[in-house]
Amino acid sequence: MSKAFTKETDTGDLSGVEEEFDGAPAIPVGAKNYITPAGLRRLQGELRQLKSVERPRVVEIVSWAAGNGDRSENGDYLYGKKRLREIDRRIRFLLKRLEIAEPVDPRLQKNREQVFFGATVTYDHNGTERTIRIVGIDEARIEQGEISWISPVARALMKAREGDVVELRTPHGPEQIEVIEISYSDGDDAA
Repeated sequence: MSKAFTKETDTGDLSGVEEEFDGAPAIPVGAKNYITPAGLRRLQGELRQLKSVERPRVVEIVSWAAGNGDRSENGDYLYGKKRLREIDRRIRFLLKRLEIAEPVDPRLQKNREQVFFGATVTYDHNGTERTIRIVGIDEARIEQGEISWISPVARALMKAREGDVVELRTPHGPEQIEVIEISYSDGDDAA
């Protein structure tokens, strides 16, 4: 098929195509893209890895596969081009998000008695004790206990103090959560 009928170019550049943002939540209108220093380092590291290791490796595979003749049934070529588009999309996404990132160091928080961005909070919800860390939208990793500052739990906990009981709005109705402990660190131990 002629490239005139596809969105693909020889370079894999899709700048004219509407981008997907890897399912990342949008930044609320008027809000800044807050990020912790550890999260910023993690995203910068991912960008470096994609640009200097992953992309060159895939380009090499695609070049090799293109030299093997018929591209229409060449799995290495087709998969490589698809992977290259995914890498380029992620690189563009990271560049845009890092460009507007607003680093906030939780260790510099002066009011450590309340929950703010970067806080590590232990709370009781229905008799179950949980510990979470409130981080930026692009660095949230629920499996690590890091949640976005725009999540319902983080929004409910904001400005609460140890011992406060706050209301968490859930699809099943309002529920109560009690703040047990608040601390601040840069989060390098969680990286």
